[in-house]
Amino acid sequence: MKLARTHTTVSVERALLRMAGLTGADAERIPWVNHLVDAVRDQVGIEHGVALPVWDALVRGEAPDLLTLAQLSASGSVTLRLPEGRDATRAAAAARRAAGAGVRTIDRRRAERDRLVKRLGDPPRRPWIYLIVATGDIYEDIPQAKAAARGGADVIAVIRSTGQSLLDYVPEGATREGYAGTYATQENFRLMRAALDEVGKELGRYIRLTNYASGLCMPEIATLAGLERLDMMLNDSMYGILFRDINPVRTFVDQRFSRQVHARAGIIINTGEDNYLTTADAVEAAHTVTVSQLMNEFFAKEAGLANWQLGLGHAFEINPDLPDSFRLELAHALLARELFPDAPLKWMPPTKHMTGDVFRGYLLDGFFNLAGALTGQSILLVGMMTEAVVTPFLSDRDLALQNVRYVMDAAGGLCEDFHPPRDGFIQTRARQVLAEAIDLLDRIVDDGMLNAIGDGTFGLMKRPADAGKGLAGVAKRAPGYVNPAIDLLEEGATR
Repeated sequence: MKLARTHTTVSVERALLRMAGLTGADAERIPWVNHLVDAVRDQVGIEHGVALPVWDALVRGEAPDLLTLAQLSASGSVTLRLPEGRDATRAAAAARRAAGAGVRTIDRRRAERDRLVKRLGDPPRRPWIYLIVATGDIYEDIPQAKAAARGGADVIAVIRSTGQSLLDYVPEGATREGYAGTYATQENFRLMRAALDEVGKELGRYIRLTNYASGLCMPEIATLAGLERLDMMLNDSMYGILFRDINPVRTFVDQRFSRQVHARAGIIINTGEDNYLTTADAVEAAHTVTVSQLMNEFFAKEAGLANWQLGLGHAFEINPDLPDSFRLELAHALLARELFPDAPLKWMPPTKHMTGDVFRGYLLDGFFNLAGALTGQSILLVGMMTEAVVTPFLSDRDLALQNVRYVMDAAGGLCEDFHPPRDGFIQTRARQVLAEAIDLLDRIVDDGMLNAIGDGTFGLMKRPADAGKGLAGVAKRAPGYVNPAIDLLEEGATR
């Protein structure tokens, strides 16, 4: 947390400009926010923040507005400086007004959600059914998302194009060329939000929209999500470090800002503990999931998120050939439910041990759905029997939703009746995992968290603090650092 509070990144600074209303990109599709932050970094440095140099230039008349200033900066036609005295005071005030306008927009979008939920209603039961739609083409995603909602999905997730987390810019506009996913852009957010509002009115229930605030542009994507009224965002404190080799310091600085935005926007975060179990053994590494959940909870609450916004992740990933595998899954799921009773836990389906046998996969997904019913999970990601074969077709999703509906209709209330005996297999296993988690926390206290990440403690990935992508975009804050977006979010203010 000390690192997060004493450093900034190029993406945090770009997020301020986006909050202040700067949009668009050049002919090569490089966003204007990138050009302007790069100009500040080259001429002044970002350790004081971009607010003072940028709004000082506007106050001095270097350009009439942010967009023109960014365009001039791209051609090297503007002189930026770090103002002092009254000039600095005027620049800071102007920057705060501009950021305040963005914060007020986020507040309005949150109020819109509240009104729509009140008018249309939430799904009549938990867990919320979460289904992924992502063809690469936003205009193909929209009809599929509507069909999924009509089939019973409560939450539509548009997963990102492969590799977007490694882009140090946010693509612009509606996109049709994603790979194994659709690019996260402000326009794509707007289009899908409008489509789900339309089908929600048709169905008489509010349909939630999810995307991914992770990677090198985490703060910017979080800001765009708040501006366009997304409802959930994938936002894990370590996912980018472990699975995308993004520098740990960059990630922790970026995730704090992104979670401050999510807190203000009323967005539920989804964390990524399920990913650990795709690389590490789901039984041997079960305690690392618990430790990550506890750390994600701490980081989230420090950034201002409430319990109802903590969609902490866990997954059904134990080898089905292991004796008592289902009992072990129940133990792990119940442990998460009891540790975080007020959190909307996100329960993830089997992926690691899915094969080309779609019949076996369909049965495994049924067991996963049953485990969710027995343990009172809050957000259930629909498992696909073709997980290991092909990107699911609409027909695959329809069968998967039938599976969920059958289990929830037949056994949705079982969590009221299911109370494993204290000295039985399930509770004994849960206590063992919790004890191992406490031992690991004790070790991290002694070794330091960054060292633990560097040693491969989580997901078997070794990620040292002085390496990884994006490190060059990190700067230690200088005395007098100014970022009015952070100030407004921390103060709970709008002006």
